[in-house]
Amino acid sequence: MAGGTWPATGRGRKRGRDVKTIRYGIIGCGMMGQEHLRNIALLEDAEVAAIFEPDAAMRAEAAAHAPGAVLVDSVAGLLAVEAVNVLLIASPNYLHLRQMEEIAAIRPLPVLVEKPLFTDPADAPRLVALRSAYPAPIWVAMEYRYMPPVAHLVAEAQAATGGVKMLTIREHRFPFLHKVGEWNRLNTRTGGTLVEKCCHFFDLMRLIAGCNPVRVMASGGQAVNHKDEVLPNGERPDIWDNAYVIVDFENGLRAMLELCMFAEGSRYQEEISAVGPLGKIECLVPGPGRFWPAHLGEAPVPQVIVSPRDPKGPRVLDVPVDPALLAAGDHNGSTYYQHAGFNRAARGEQAPAVTLTDGWWAVAMGLAAQESARTGRAVVLATEGYAPH
Repeated sequence: MAGGTWPATGRGRKRGRDVKTIRYGIIGCGMMGQEHLRNIALLEDAEVAAIFEPDAAMRAEAAAHAPGAVLVDSVAGLLAVEAVNVLLIASPNYLHLRQMEEIAAIRPLPVLVEKPLFTDPADAPRLVALRSAYPAPIWVAMEYRYMPPVAHLVAEAQAATGGVKMLTIREHRFPFLHKVGEWNRLNTRTGGTLVEKCCHFFDLMRLIAGCNPVRVMASGGQAVNHKDEVLPNGERPDIWDNAYVIVDFENGLRAMLELCMFAEGSRYQEEISAVGPLGKIECLVPGPGRFWPAHLGEAPVPQVIVSPRDPKGPRVLDVPVDPALLAAGDHNGSTYYQHAGFNRAARGEQAPAVTLTDGWWAVAMGLAAQESARTGRAVVLATEGYAPH
Protein backbone atom coordinates (compact mmCIF):
# COMPACT_ATOMS: atom_id res chain seq x y z
CA MET A 1 0.00 0.00 0.00
CA ALA A 2 1.31 3.44 -0.89
CA GLY A 3 1.15 5.04 2.54
CA GLY A 4 1.71 8.69 1.65
CA THR A 5 0.46 9.04 -1.93
CA TRP A 6 -2.43 11.41 -2.66
CA PRO A 7 -4.69 10.25 -5.51
CA ALA A 8 -5.54 12.28 -8.59
CA THR A 9 -9.26 13.00 -8.30
CA GLY A 10 -10.61 15.62 -10.67
CA ARG A 11 -9.49 18.90 -9.19
CA GLY A 12 -7.91 17.09 -6.24
CA ARG A 13 -4.29 17.68 -5.35
CA LYS A 14 -1.64 15.12 -6.12
CA ARG A 15 0.18 15.33 -2.80
CA GLY A 16 -1.20 15.36 0.74
CA ARG A 17 1.17 18.12 1.87
CA ASP A 18 -0.69 20.60 -0.37
CA VAL A 19 -3.88 20.15 1.63
CA LYS A 20 -4.53 22.84 4.23
CA THR A 21 -8.02 22.19 5.62
CA ILE A 22 -9.08 18.57 6.06
CA ARG A 23 -12.71 18.23 4.96
CA TYR A 24 -14.28 14.97 6.02
CA GLY A 25 -16.94 12.95 4.34
CA ILE A 26 -18.51 10.76 7.04
CA ILE A 27 -20.05 7.36 6.28
CA GLY A 28 -22.12 6.29 9.29
CA CYS A 29 -23.09 8.60 12.15
CA GLY A 30 -24.42 6.35 14.84
CA MET A 31 -22.93 6.31 18.33
CA MET A 32 -19.29 5.97 17.25
CA GLY A 33 -19.71 8.24 14.23
CA GLN A 34 -20.99 11.00 16.50
CA GLU A 35 -17.98 10.57 18.77
CA HIS A 36 -15.84 11.14 15.69
CA LEU A 37 -17.85 14.28 14.87
CA ARG A 38 -17.27 15.72 18.34
CA ASN A 39 -13.54 15.08 18.12
CA ILE A 40 -13.17 16.46 14.60
CA ALA A 41 -14.73 19.68 15.94
CA LEU A 42 -11.76 19.99 18.35
CA LEU A 43 -9.12 19.77 15.60
CA GLU A 44 -7.48 22.72 13.93
CA ASP A 45 -7.89 23.02 10.14
CA ALA A 46 -10.49 20.23 10.00
CA GLU A 47 -14.24 20.23 9.37
CA VAL A 48 -17.04 17.94 8.25
CA ALA A 49 -18.16 18.66 4.68
CA ALA A 50 -20.66 15.84 4.05
CA ILE A 51 -22.46 13.04 5.90
CA PHE A 52 -24.11 9.82 4.72
CA GLU A 53 -26.30 8.30 7.44
CA PRO A 54 -29.42 6.37 6.37
CA ASP A 55 -31.16 6.27 9.77
CA ALA A 56 -33.36 9.37 10.21
CA ALA A 57 -32.80 9.78 13.96
CA MET A 58 -29.03 9.38 13.73
CA ARG A 59 -28.94 11.70 10.70
CA ALA A 60 -30.72 14.43 12.68
CA GLU A 61 -28.28 14.10 15.58
CA ALA A 62 -25.33 14.17 13.21
CA ALA A 63 -26.66 17.32 11.53
CA ALA A 64 -26.83 19.00 14.93
CA HIS A 65 -23.16 18.18 15.55
CA ALA A 66 -22.07 19.35 12.08
CA PRO A 67 -24.62 21.93 10.89
CA GLY A 68 -22.46 22.99 7.96
CA ALA A 69 -22.27 19.50 6.45
CA VAL A 70 -24.17 18.43 3.33
CA LEU A 71 -26.45 15.44 3.99
CA VAL A 72 -26.45 12.85 1.20
CA ASP A 73 -28.19 9.53 0.63
CA SER A 74 -25.39 7.26 -0.59
CA VAL A 75 -21.64 6.67 -0.61
CA ALA A 76 -21.58 7.79 -4.25
CA GLY A 77 -23.40 10.98 -3.28
CA LEU A 78 -20.83 11.64 -0.57
CA LEU A 79 -17.94 11.20 -3.02
CA ALA A 80 -19.62 13.62 -5.41
CA VAL A 81 -19.24 16.45 -2.89
CA GLU A 82 -16.14 18.17 -4.30
CA ALA A 83 -15.11 19.75 -0.99
CA VAL A 84 -14.59 16.33 0.62
CA ASN A 85 -10.89 15.40 0.66
CA VAL A 86 -10.78 12.62 3.30
CA LEU A 87 -13.23 9.95 4.41
CA LEU A 88 -14.27 8.33 7.68
CA ILE A 89 -16.11 5.00 7.68
CA ALA A 90 -18.02 4.40 10.93
CA SER A 91 -20.84 2.23 9.57
CA PRO A 92 -21.79 -1.25 10.88
CA ASN A 93 -18.95 -3.78 10.66
CA TYR A 94 -20.30 -5.88 7.80
CA LEU A 95 -20.39 -2.82 5.50
CA HIS A 96 -16.76 -1.69 5.88
CA LEU A 97 -15.11 -3.72 3.14
CA ARG A 98 -17.96 -3.22 0.67
CA GLN A 99 -17.83 0.55 1.19
CA MET A 100 -14.04 0.69 0.81
CA GLU A 101 -14.38 -1.16 -2.50
CA GLU A 102 -17.00 1.33 -3.67
CA ILE A 103 -14.74 4.22 -2.71
CA ALA A 104 -11.82 2.62 -4.55
CA ALA A 105 -13.91 2.35 -7.70
CA ILE A 106 -15.19 5.95 -7.63
CA ARG A 107 -12.80 8.32 -5.85
CA PRO A 108 -10.08 6.77 -3.66
CA LEU A 109 -9.44 9.45 -1.04
CA PRO A 110 -7.53 8.95 2.24
CA VAL A 111 -9.68 6.85 4.59
CA LEU A 112 -9.92 6.38 8.34
CA VAL A 113 -11.95 3.17 8.66
CA GLU A 114 -13.33 1.87 11.93
CA LYS A 115 -12.38 -1.61 13.04
CA PRO A 116 -12.91 -4.38 12.11
CA LEU A 117 -11.84 -4.29 8.48
CA PHE A 118 -13.93 -7.33 7.58
CA THR A 119 -16.10 -9.93 9.31
CA ASP A 120 -15.99 -13.06 7.14
CA PRO A 121 -12.83 -15.13 6.48
CA ALA A 122 -14.05 -15.63 2.90
CA ASP A 123 -13.57 -11.89 2.31
CA ALA A 124 -9.79 -12.05 2.75
CA PRO A 125 -9.02 -12.16 -1.01
CA ARG A 126 -11.02 -8.95 -1.50
CA LEU A 127 -8.84 -7.23 1.08
CA VAL A 128 -5.72 -8.45 -0.73
CA ALA A 129 -6.96 -6.77 -3.90
CA LEU A 130 -7.83 -3.55 -2.09
CA ARG A 131 -4.49 -3.38 -0.30
CA SER A 132 -2.48 -3.86 -3.49
CA ALA A 133 -4.35 -1.29 -5.57
CA TYR A 134 -5.58 1.52 -3.31
CA PRO A 135 -3.51 4.65 -4.10
CA ALA A 136 -4.19 6.74 -0.97
CA PRO A 137 -3.54 6.28 2.77
CA ILE A 138 -5.88 3.95 4.68
CA TRP A 139 -5.67 4.18 8.48
CA VAL A 140 -7.53 1.55 10.53
CA ALA A 141 -9.18 3.05 13.62
CA MET A 142 -7.70 1.31 16.67
CA GLU A 143 -8.58 3.80 19.39
CA TYR A 144 -7.07 1.83 22.25
CA ARG A 145 -3.55 2.52 20.97
CA TYR A 146 -4.10 6.21 21.66
CA MET A 147 -5.54 6.15 25.16
CA PRO A 148 -2.89 8.10 27.14
CA PRO A 149 -2.22 5.41 29.80
CA VAL A 150 -2.08 2.67 27.17
CA ALA A 151 0.21 4.73 24.94
CA HIS A 152 2.47 5.32 27.96
CA LEU A 153 2.65 1.58 28.68
CA VAL A 154 3.40 0.75 25.04
CA ALA A 155 6.19 3.36 24.91
CA GLU A 156 7.83 2.21 28.15
CA ALA A 157 7.14 -1.53 28.11
CA GLN A 158 10.49 -2.74 26.79
CA ALA A 159 12.59 -0.54 29.08
CA ALA A 160 10.48 -1.25 32.17
CA THR A 161 10.45 -5.01 31.67
CA GLY A 162 13.79 -5.65 29.98
CA GLY A 163 11.84 -7.28 27.15
CA VAL A 164 8.22 -8.35 27.52
CA LYS A 165 7.76 -12.08 28.10
CA MET A 166 4.18 -12.12 29.39
CA LEU A 167 1.35 -9.74 28.51
CA THR A 168 -2.12 -9.77 30.08
CA ILE A 169 -5.09 -7.68 29.00
CA ARG A 170 -8.24 -7.75 31.09
CA GLU A 171 -11.42 -5.95 30.09
CA HIS A 172 -14.32 -6.02 32.56
CA ARG A 173 -17.04 -3.82 31.14
CA PHE A 174 -20.70 -3.19 30.33
CA PRO A 175 -22.74 -5.21 27.80
CA PHE A 176 -23.04 -4.21 24.15
CA LEU A 177 -25.10 -1.03 23.88
CA HIS A 178 -28.23 -0.66 21.75
CA LYS A 179 -27.49 0.36 18.18
CA VAL A 180 -29.61 1.00 15.08
CA GLY A 181 -31.46 -2.19 14.16
CA GLU A 182 -29.53 -4.00 16.94
CA TRP A 183 -26.96 -5.00 14.31
CA ASN A 184 -24.39 -5.58 17.04
CA ARG A 185 -26.33 -8.52 18.50
CA LEU A 186 -25.48 -11.03 15.73
CA ASN A 187 -22.22 -12.77 14.85
CA THR A 188 -23.02 -12.58 11.15
CA ARG A 189 -23.07 -8.77 11.22
CA THR A 190 -20.30 -8.09 13.72
CA GLY A 191 -17.85 -10.88 12.96
CA GLY A 192 -18.36 -12.10 16.53
CA THR A 193 -17.30 -10.55 19.84
CA LEU A 194 -13.65 -11.60 19.53
CA VAL A 195 -13.52 -9.73 16.21
CA GLU A 196 -15.92 -6.83 16.88
CA LYS A 197 -14.74 -5.94 20.38
CA CYS A 198 -11.45 -7.66 20.89
CA CYS A 199 -9.59 -6.83 17.68
CA HIS A 200 -8.45 -3.74 19.64
CA PHE A 201 -6.66 -5.96 22.15
CA PHE A 202 -5.16 -8.30 19.58
CA ASP A 203 -3.79 -5.23 17.83
CA LEU A 204 -2.20 -4.09 21.11
CA MET A 205 -0.71 -7.54 21.69
CA ARG A 206 0.93 -7.56 18.27
CA LEU A 207 2.10 -3.95 18.65
CA ILE A 208 3.80 -4.69 21.99
CA ALA A 209 5.23 -8.01 20.80
CA GLY A 210 6.72 -6.39 17.71
CA CYS A 211 6.10 -9.56 15.69
CA ASN A 212 3.28 -11.80 14.52
CA PRO A 213 1.27 -14.43 16.41
CA VAL A 214 1.71 -18.11 15.63
CA ARG A 215 -0.88 -19.93 17.75
CA VAL A 216 -4.20 -19.07 19.41
CA MET A 217 -6.15 -20.97 22.07
CA ALA A 218 -9.49 -19.77 23.44
CA SER A 219 -12.63 -20.51 25.40
CA GLY A 220 -15.69 -18.27 25.24
CA GLY A 221 -19.43 -18.04 24.95
CA GLN A 222 -22.69 -16.29 25.80
CA ALA A 223 -23.34 -16.71 29.52
CA VAL A 224 -25.48 -13.77 30.66
CA ASN A 225 -26.18 -10.94 28.22
CA HIS A 226 -29.01 -10.54 25.67
CA LYS A 227 -30.38 -14.06 26.22
CA ASP A 228 -33.95 -12.84 26.69
CA GLU A 229 -33.90 -10.39 23.76
CA VAL A 230 -35.74 -10.93 20.48
CA LEU A 231 -34.60 -8.83 17.52
CA PRO A 232 -37.03 -7.03 15.17
CA ASN A 233 -36.67 -9.82 12.59
CA GLY A 234 -37.40 -12.50 15.19
CA GLU A 235 -33.81 -13.66 15.64
CA ARG A 236 -32.21 -14.07 19.04
CA PRO A 237 -28.79 -12.56 19.81
CA ASP A 238 -25.89 -14.98 19.61
CA ILE A 239 -23.09 -12.54 20.45
CA TRP A 240 -20.65 -13.76 23.14
CA ASP A 241 -20.13 -11.93 26.43
CA ASN A 242 -17.05 -13.61 27.92
CA ALA A 243 -13.82 -15.28 26.84
CA TYR A 244 -10.27 -16.25 27.68
CA VAL A 245 -7.74 -16.15 24.83
CA ILE A 246 -4.07 -17.16 24.89
CA VAL A 247 -1.77 -16.10 22.04
CA ASP A 248 1.80 -17.29 21.37
CA PHE A 249 4.06 -15.00 19.32
CA GLU A 250 7.06 -15.61 17.07
CA ASN A 251 9.50 -14.18 19.62
CA GLY A 252 8.24 -16.38 22.48
CA LEU A 253 6.02 -13.73 24.10
CA ARG A 254 2.85 -15.16 25.59
CA ALA A 255 -0.26 -13.00 25.82
CA MET A 256 -3.67 -13.51 27.40
CA LEU A 257 -6.98 -11.72 27.06
CA GLU A 258 -9.68 -11.95 29.74
CA LEU A 259 -13.01 -10.49 28.62
CA CYS A 260 -16.15 -10.11 30.70
CA MET A 261 -19.04 -7.98 29.44
CA PHE A 262 -21.22 -8.24 32.54
CA ALA A 263 -18.84 -6.52 34.95
CA GLU A 264 -19.79 -2.86 34.64
CA GLY A 265 -19.44 -2.42 38.40
CA SER A 266 -15.65 -2.51 38.09
CA ARG A 267 -13.55 0.49 39.11
CA TYR A 268 -11.33 0.13 36.04
CA GLN A 269 -12.51 -1.18 32.69
CA GLU A 270 -9.14 -2.18 31.24
CA GLU A 271 -6.13 -3.51 33.13
CA ILE A 272 -3.03 -4.27 31.07
CA SER A 273 0.22 -5.70 32.45
CA ALA A 274 3.51 -6.53 30.75
CA VAL A 275 6.21 -8.49 32.59
CA GLY A 276 9.83 -9.28 31.76
CA PRO A 277 13.13 -10.12 33.46
CA LEU A 278 13.56 -6.61 34.92
CA GLY A 279 10.04 -6.00 36.18
CA LYS A 280 6.44 -5.21 35.40
CA ILE A 281 4.55 -2.26 33.95
CA GLU A 282 0.77 -2.03 34.05
CA CYS A 283 -1.93 0.49 33.26
CA LEU A 284 -5.43 0.93 34.68
CA VAL A 285 -8.03 2.57 32.44
CA PRO A 286 -11.51 3.60 33.64
CA GLY A 287 -14.56 3.16 31.46
CA PRO A 288 -16.61 6.00 29.97
CA GLY A 289 -17.17 8.78 32.48
CA ARG A 290 -20.87 8.97 31.64
CA PHE A 291 -21.33 5.48 33.13
CA TRP A 292 -19.51 6.22 36.41
CA PRO A 293 -22.02 6.37 39.34
CA ALA A 294 -22.44 10.02 40.37
CA HIS A 295 -22.85 9.14 44.04
CA LEU A 296 -19.25 7.90 44.10
CA GLY A 297 -17.85 11.29 43.20
CA GLU A 298 -15.19 11.86 40.56
CA ALA A 299 -14.41 9.04 38.15
CA PRO A 300 -11.07 7.25 38.66
CA VAL A 301 -7.94 8.74 37.10
CA PRO A 302 -6.03 6.45 34.72
CA GLN A 303 -2.78 5.12 36.15
CA VAL A 304 0.47 3.55 35.03
CA ILE A 305 2.35 1.47 37.61
CA VAL A 306 5.98 0.39 37.21
CA SER A 307 7.15 -2.42 39.51
CA PRO A 308 10.87 -3.24 39.12
CA ARG A 309 12.25 -6.46 40.58
CA ASP A 310 15.22 -4.65 42.07
CA PRO A 311 14.78 -2.42 43.95
CA LYS A 312 11.31 -3.70 44.73
CA GLY A 313 8.47 -1.27 45.13
CA PRO A 314 5.84 -0.01 42.67
CA ARG A 315 5.89 3.55 41.35
CA VAL A 316 2.43 4.91 40.54
CA LEU A 317 1.92 7.59 37.90
CA ASP A 318 -1.44 9.28 37.38
CA VAL A 319 -2.16 9.89 33.67
CA PRO A 320 -5.07 12.33 33.59
CA VAL A 321 -6.85 13.03 30.31
CA ASP A 322 -7.88 16.51 29.14
CA PRO A 323 -11.50 17.02 30.32
CA ALA A 324 -12.47 18.40 26.91
CA LEU A 325 -11.33 15.16 25.29
CA LEU A 326 -13.12 13.05 27.89
CA ALA A 327 -16.33 14.96 27.17
CA ALA A 328 -15.97 14.32 23.44
CA GLY A 329 -16.25 10.54 23.62
CA ASP A 330 -16.03 7.25 25.46
CA HIS A 331 -12.40 6.33 24.70
CA ASN A 332 -10.29 8.40 27.11
CA GLY A 333 -9.31 11.01 24.57
CA SER A 334 -7.90 8.52 22.09
CA THR A 335 -10.26 9.41 19.23
CA TYR A 336 -8.86 12.95 19.15
CA TYR A 337 -5.24 11.79 19.07
CA GLN A 338 -6.07 9.25 16.37
CA HIS A 339 -7.63 11.94 14.16
CA ALA A 340 -4.64 14.21 14.67
CA GLY A 341 -2.39 11.44 13.34
CA PHE A 342 -4.74 10.64 10.47
CA ASN A 343 -4.78 14.32 9.47
CA ARG A 344 -0.98 14.29 9.28
CA ALA A 345 -1.12 11.17 7.12
CA ALA A 346 -3.71 12.76 4.82
CA ARG A 347 -1.41 15.76 4.38
CA GLY A 348 1.53 13.51 3.51
CA GLU A 349 3.42 14.29 6.72
CA GLN A 350 3.53 10.68 7.94
CA ALA A 351 2.47 7.19 6.93
CA PRO A 352 -0.62 5.60 8.50
CA ALA A 353 0.27 4.30 11.96
CA VAL A 354 -2.29 1.46 11.73
CA THR A 355 -2.14 -0.10 8.28
CA LEU A 356 -4.43 -2.48 6.44
CA THR A 357 -2.02 -5.25 7.41
CA ASP A 358 -2.32 -4.31 11.08
CA GLY A 359 -6.10 -4.25 10.83
CA TRP A 360 -6.06 -7.56 8.98
CA TRP A 361 -3.98 -9.30 11.67
CA ALA A 362 -6.32 -8.05 14.40
CA VAL A 363 -9.30 -9.64 12.63
CA ALA A 364 -7.37 -12.83 11.82
CA MET A 365 -6.49 -13.28 15.50
CA GLY A 366 -10.12 -12.76 16.52
CA LEU A 367 -11.40 -15.23 13.94
CA ALA A 368 -8.81 -17.78 15.04
CA ALA A 369 -9.80 -17.32 18.69
CA GLN A 370 -13.45 -17.89 17.88
CA GLU A 371 -12.57 -21.01 15.90
CA SER A 372 -10.48 -22.30 18.80
CA ALA A 373 -13.31 -21.69 21.27
CA ARG A 374 -15.79 -23.39 18.94
CA THR A 375 -13.67 -26.49 18.27
CA GLY A 376 -11.75 -26.80 21.54
CA ARG A 377 -8.37 -26.95 19.81
CA ALA A 378 -5.48 -24.57 19.24
CA VAL A 379 -5.35 -22.77 15.88
CA VAL A 380 -1.94 -22.46 14.21
CA LEU A 381 -2.22 -19.26 12.19
CA ALA A 382 0.32 -19.78 9.43
CA THR A 383 -0.94 -23.23 8.44
CA GLU A 384 -4.70 -22.83 8.83
CA GLY A 385 -5.44 -19.85 6.60
CA TYR A 386 -5.92 -17.14 9.22
CA ALA A 387 -2.66 -15.29 8.68
CA PRO A 388 -2.60 -12.46 6.13
CA HIS A 389 -0.77 -13.10 2.87
